[in-house]
Amino acid sequence: MANPPSSLPAALPGQTLVTQVREAIRAQVLKGRYKPGDRLPSEARLTQEFGVSRTVIREAVAALRSDKLVEPRQGAGVFVLPPPEEEAPFRNLDPARLSSLIEMLELRAAVEGDAAGFAALRRSPAQEEKIVEAFHELSALSEAGRPTVDADLRFHLSVAEAANNPRFPEFLRLIGPTLIPRRAAEGEDAPVSRDCAAILRAEHEAILAAIQKGDEDEARAAMRLHLKNSQLRHRDHLRRPRG
Repeated sequence: MANPPSSLPAALPGQTLVTQVREAIRAQVLKGRYKPGDRLPSEARLTQEFGVSRTVIREAVAALRSDKLVEPRQGAGVFVLPPPEEEAPFRNLDPARLSSLIEMLELRAAVEGDAAGFAALRRSPAQEEKIVEAFHELSALSEAGRPTVDADLRFHLSVAEAANNPRFPEFLRLIGPTLIPRRAAEGEDAPVSRDCAAILRAEHEAILAAIQKGDEDEARAAMRLHLKNSQLRHRDHLRRPRG
């Protein structure tokens, strides 16, 4: 089999071609190659650019549509959507204040704990695969010492979606930048120590294992423990001397 084309980033362990193409297009949008209102190239052009089949392109575009990044229009093509406007709830949050992050972690523990429990009971095979994929991406990035914020976000959103109650992922999207405290407190590219990366990986793995076993109580407890530990980590950060 030929090597992946240069327009695709090197695959992480467990990543499918659909995921690679999805993330490549997402990166192009975020970097401004395609702006809101722009039409994406045709399927034929994208298959040439990425060296994959039309089926892979269609599935990648469908995933981007699910993420509300693009919108197919009958007879016109696929267009990039403007970023959604922030909803009224949580507008008074200050992501720069660790106390705000801890408040949101307490709220998330209540909401996401139940989401994980429902995911253990209600997930579809495709939704379980999405959670597994996000976990493998998170693990591979942490092992490589690369930023994990986006992969962490995808893991939590995938669990919420697997609860099969649209209000759970809607709630997480409303929270915005405070969903992953490292993004707001330290920045997307902030390094994570190997010890911290190992702890985060173990906590996410426990959530995944409970969901795969279909154990509602264990999944709920694992998610709540992860978010409680996040609170403790950030309280410790808050106690450190400034400057």
